[in-house]
Amino acid sequence: MPAPDVQLSTMMVTGYTRNGRIDDALTLFDKMTTRDVISWNSMLQGCLDCGDLGTARRLFDEMPERNVVSWTTMVNGYMKSGRVEEAEGLFRDMPGKDVAAWNAMIHGYCGNGRLQDGLRLFECMPRRNVVSWTSLIGGLDQNGKSEDALLLFRKMSKHEDALMVFIKMIREGVFPNQSTFTSVLNSCRGLEAVDKGREVHTVAIKLDLETDVSVGNSLLVMYTECGNVHDSVAVFKRIEGKNTVSWNSIIVGSAQHGCGIWALIFFNQMLRTGFEPDEFTFTGLLSACSRSGMLQKGRRFFEYITRYKSASVDLQHYTCMVDILGRSGKLHEAEELVKNMPMKPNSMVWLALLSACRVHSNVDAAERAAKSIFSLDPHCSAAYVLLSNLYASAGRWADVSRTRVRMRHGGVVKERGSSWVVMKGKKHEFVSGDRGHPLIERIYEKLRWLREKLKEVGYVADQRFALHDVEDEQKEEMLWCHSERLAIGFALISSVEGSGITVMKNLRVCGDCHEVIKLISGVVGREIVVRDSGRFHHFKNGVCSCSDYW
Repeated sequence: MPAPDVQLSTMMVTGYTRNGRIDDALTLFDKMTTRDVISWNSMLQGCLDCGDLGTARRLFDEMPERNVVSWTTMVNGYMKSGRVEEAEGLFRDMPGKDVAAWNAMIHGYCGNGRLQDGLRLFECMPRRNVVSWTSLIGGLDQNGKSEDALLLFRKMSKHEDALMVFIKMIREGVFPNQSTFTSVLNSCRGLEAVDKGREVHTVAIKLDLETDVSVGNSLLVMYTECGNVHDSVAVFKRIEGKNTVSWNSIIVGSAQHGCGIWALIFFNQMLRTGFEPDEFTFTGLLSACSRSGMLQKGRRFFEYITRYKSASVDLQHYTCMVDILGRSGKLHEAEELVKNMPMKPNSMVWLALLSACRVHSNVDAAERAAKSIFSLDPHCSAAYVLLSNLYASAGRWADVSRTRVRMRHGGVVKERGSSWVVMKGKKHEFVSGDRGHPLIERIYEKLRWLREKLKEVGYVADQRFALHDVEDEQKEEMLWCHSERLAIGFALISSVEGSGITVMKNLRVCGDCHEVIKLISGVVGREIVVRDSGRFHHFKNGVCSCSDYW
């Protein structure tokens, strides 16, 4: 061509830089008789893509006209090179900053480990879009702050909308990146929609991102929180370049599901791989020991971290150790540990002791723990409920009434117990004695059938868990209306014969329901996973994964 126009010349410049031919691109750019802002920006980006930051800055300074893209391109270039101060200087001088410029800074801060700066900038942004959220969420996750990322994602409300946007992206041929997958998988987790999570997992496999560490970590957490620990382990094994978040997530996940031995095995593998455990690792290990009844191993871990890792010890570790001792029946030792802590115990430490007192029906120790809790948090509903339930189990109905009156006068509201099942993307929630579900008559009919079957195998209701002062027959009726049983009844009539069932519950499953669900799993020949406020229970063939220790 004797005189190619500016558009064609710009296309050639871009083509040269994309193939690493920066010298040819610069030669052609110098020969161009006419240049517009697009050609300047293309050359600028080409230099940065080829790693020539110096030439990019020279061109930027020579530009006769700059737009916001020019400024943002240079900001990105400095951030990718780790020259954060230069990027900050440009950002301060940039006229008419748009949301893309703010996003570039947030992404750059996170990429350089400057999370607090990224958070600060995020908070003062005049306008945010999906990229703003995913940049910060992805940055937090990649820098070992997965819990903070999840908290931020929850602030963002809109899980259903996130899934719809993701589906639209796929349909329109826009390829999601790692941050997108992290966000949408957290939405699946928030909705407890494992079926949607599996669909997203399939997309990740097709794009060869399943083994990516950030995507793999998000898949791992999603499966764990949705009750599928075996899938989370399978994902973990396929992650390439595992980081500390990967190891901590699988250790904590194993603990949540009562797989204490798995947690210890993964911990040993983590050490052999050369990773240094942190405070989250030890919290996961202590939780695993607590939920699996491993008293001696818990003692040894706690002794190790208090002796050799004292800088990493926090209240969470003491809470776990109190829980380990309390659940093992060592209530006196647990109480002494709380009294002799090097830091002031918070209400969560005392609640762990109070919960153990409830398990072992120790009213005296429970009253002392409750008194300490109320001195710290007079409106702690969990403490009132635990104490009231303990009194009820002991038949001390006057104390039950006194505790409830105290709650009422103090304006303390008890969290209402509920259980739910997510089926075909829809959440079906039940409360004790519920009559509002469209299929409620069929649900109660299924429960009556189960009740008769369980009596045939020797079931007798444990009326200590009917927490009202009524006749024995009424107590049994009340137990059969507990929310988790209604949710299981619904799942049984609404799902394919032989398929697994997952039920979520916001409070601790009661002892009688625990025994009933074990028996139901054997009668119907299905695995039933129940997540309560403390852990996951896997019921199968008449036994529970917790070995009746929870």
